Amino acid sequence: MNLLSKRIYLFYFSILAIVISVLLLFLPGLPLGIDFTSGSTITYRWNDQSPSQDQISESIKNAGFETSIIQSMGNKEFFIRTSDVGPDGKERIDAELTNLIGEAPVTMDVNTVGSSVADNTIRNSIIAVFIASLFVMLYIIYAFRNVEQSYVYAVAAILTLVHDVLVVMGLFIIFSLFIGSVVNSIFIVGILTVIGYSVNDTIVIFDRIRENLIVNKSMEFMNVVNQSVRESITRSIGTSVTTSIVILSMILFGGQSLRDFLLVLLLGVIIGTYSSIFVASNLLLSWKYGLKK
Repeated sequence: MNLLSKRIYLFYFSILAIVISVLLLFLPGLPLGIDFTSGSTITYRWNDQSPSQDQISESIKNAGFETSIIQSMGNKEFFIRTSDVGPDGKERIDAELTNLIGEAPVTMDVNTVGSSVADNTIRNSIIAVFIASLFVMLYIIYAFRNVEQSYVYAVAAILTLVHDVLVVMGLFIIFSLFIGSVVNSIFIVGILTVIGYSVNDTIVIFDRIRENLIVNKSMEFMNVVNQSVRESITRSIGTSVTTSIVILSMILFGGQSLRDFLLVLLLGVIIGTYSSIFVASNLLLSWKYGLKK
């Protein structure tokens, strides 16, 4: 079974996924949370009867905050994201919500982030991703130093990593349209975890290619890559399935606070497994033969 015989179609699929993801990054764009845009978030809970989202939105406008996002979290809990409430804005919102149904809501959580903190978060996130990618490339060049053109493996791994991050962000944007996920600091932690998982899976494939090149020096490079993928695919898919089951269980039965982080992890595990098998190895073959053969 030649897993890479139709590799040009896999390239088309991956390129299409990247193009769609990049377009989604511009329109509608990542749903940035207050960690990146500045503002306040408040989580309320009503014990008896709870108002509707439209009623809450109108009350927040009456309190002096024109733009707000209200998300129902179930169990009569609502997550509210709006501009910075300042020193007395929270009290005005509380008063308006109390007048709705005559019951004062219970404040579960309040967070406020200023513009300077948001700017620092953006800068630090970009630096963190860049440094992680740089060290990944240096590690692979060192680990594969005994292989001819070891830098090719490093470049292939970085391009695979970029593919994974872009596609994961594109899928995250799509999911955010339905479940209201937002990009915050823990999202960046999720992206860095995805980078680690993607690189780990890719290195497993590359390491098997290196071993088979040493053992089968007379074998055609394409056949070596195909054999290495076949020998590693069961392990990669098995690890991905078991990891995904655990993450999915945590998403379904865990708390709301970790949902977006776990969603990024789940998408990263699935995309990372696909890319390590069909994208990373294809990049090596494209360097060796071009796209035509």
